[in-house]
Amino acid sequence: MDTFYISHGSPTLSIDDSLPARHFLQAWKDKVFAEKPNSILVISGHWETHFPTVNVVNGRNDTIHDFYGFPNKMYQLKYPAPGAPELAKRVKELLIGSGFKRVDEDKKRGLDHGAWVPLMLMYPEANIPVCQLSVQLDKDGTHHYNIGKALAPLKEEGVLIIGSGSATHNLRALNGSGPDSISQWALEFDTWLKDALLEGRHEDVNHYEEKAPHAKMAHPWPDHFYPLHVAMGAAGKDVKAELIHHSWSYGALSYASYRFNSAS
Repeated sequence: MDTFYISHGSPTLSIDDSLPARHFLQAWKDKVFAEKPNSILVISGHWETHFPTVNVVNGRNDTIHDFYGFPNKMYQLKYPAPGAPELAKRVKELLIGSGFKRVDEDKKRGLDHGAWVPLMLMYPEANIPVCQLSVQLDKDGTHHYNIGKALAPLKEEGVLIIGSGSATHNLRALNGSGPDSISQWALEFDTWLKDALLEGRHEDVNHYEEKAPHAKMAHPWPDHFYPLHVAMGAAGKDVKAELIHHSWSYGALSYASYRFNSAS
């Protein structure tokens, strides 16, 4: 099973039909990934903890509306996907077995919008169990790549692994420009990332702070980028990356999304 990095961009992806990324995700089962997974693991840029943490939910996941100042109808949206407690325990088992000394469990947390917004478009029936895994802002890309490597066996167990973030994510630098007028720094970082992934330069991506142009401008905080490292690491050996969607909004917010597959 392939792994994926989805740029979920703005929370308005949940309601705004003018966003090409919305239509890309709505066509997911028809055009991208027809196989139905038995469960889904989402690494979201909206869950930050000091140690890797999984949500162990029995019953339905709560829908967390972790955004502010948006239209009221967005706060009425629900995505009551079942929890995946067995997957959560398996994730913890794999991480500890790979040398991560501490993995925490959260038995109350539901799905943040980095998980439920794309999933409600990809799998609107909300009938596939979902587990979330957090990111660690005090660690680096290699740490998250190694988390992904530890989780690679899940691909053979029917688990769809999705990293959910944004290829560029500087909310203070967004503007009203149209898709034909993209900030130069965002374009250069986004192009570098595409080239590095498609050419298999994983170590460059792991050390993007030193290797990429405008890295700090594109990601003042790494929360929305680390999910990519997990997805890339989880793909396994001899990884090939494919750009499966690309669009922009607000002049600097890239919706670039990638598929990772391995020959071994």
